[in-house]
Amino acid sequence: MHSSLDRLLLLRRALAAAIVPLLTLGPAPCAAQPAQATDDSGHRIALAQPARRVISLAPNLTELAFAAGGGERVVGVGRYSDAPAAARRLPQVGDAFALNIEAIAALKPDLILLWRSGTAPRQRERLQALGVPVFESEISRIDGIASTLQRLGTLMGTAATAQAAATQQQQRWQQLSERYRGRPAVRVLYVAWHQPLMTLNREHLIHAAMSLCGGVNPFADLPALTPTVSLEAAVQANPQLIVSASSERADVQAQWAPFKQVSAVARQHIVGLDPDLLTRMGPRFIEGAEQLCAAIDAARH
Repeated sequence: MHSSLDRLLLLRRALAAAIVPLLTLGPAPCAAQPAQATDDSGHRIALAQPARRVISLAPNLTELAFAAGGGERVVGVGRYSDAPAAARRLPQVGDAFALNIEAIAALKPDLILLWRSGTAPRQRERLQALGVPVFESEISRIDGIASTLQRLGTLMGTAATAQAAATQQQQRWQQLSERYRGRPAVRVLYVAWHQPLMTLNREHLIHAAMSLCGGVNPFADLPALTPTVSLEAAVQANPQLIVSASSERADVQAQWAPFKQVSAVARQHIVGLDPDLLTRMGPRFIEGAEQLCAAIDAARH
């Protein structure tokens, strides 16, 4: 006969033996939920589960994927994807004009992100032939950055992080709008490239940032997104501020130095901005807009 103490010890041992396998197995895995979102081309992306192996073929989309909480899911990137720092350590699979389809296939992606207008049609066709879902991005409005963050978060299963990043973007835009609302207008020539002289029209996202800051684009009504204009027409527009967001700022200054009759030249309001901010439609675009607003405000004085 076992004593009461013996029975208690046996019971404890039996319970311990039953618990150990449960601890080893861990919690039962949750069933993966489907993920769906519509890209900027109107295509419905439907995944059986959130993407775990993502390839981003544009620098801005790489930044957006990381900001949306999917950095650990990005397994390959396009050339020039140098932000955040972690992206520099990832395999590069070419650029919009020369994709390495074999390298892309070898990475076994379950989602590919591409910039639609920045990717040659032939390259898009080759990607589609892989049978991997492709999210085509074309951000043309300020709210498109927040929207893209949200949709990428949905597709990667990182919705909470993506929503927080999107909300922060929206709040910063609102603060910027409130800060510069009602200030005097400033004529701004945005130099996308200096030779030939290229600028942008009202359909460009940078124009939206310029308008938010109180800048007036003299070439807003031209039909092309990034029109080429003559130097004579630019001089006649008499900009109060000339902005260059390229690595050729010194060349822009030299080009304009002879035109002392232009307000921006006479008052030395020719500025260069970080080319990786305004020219990438990503989470750091707001930083470029803040720099642009500050430059426009300085030209008022």
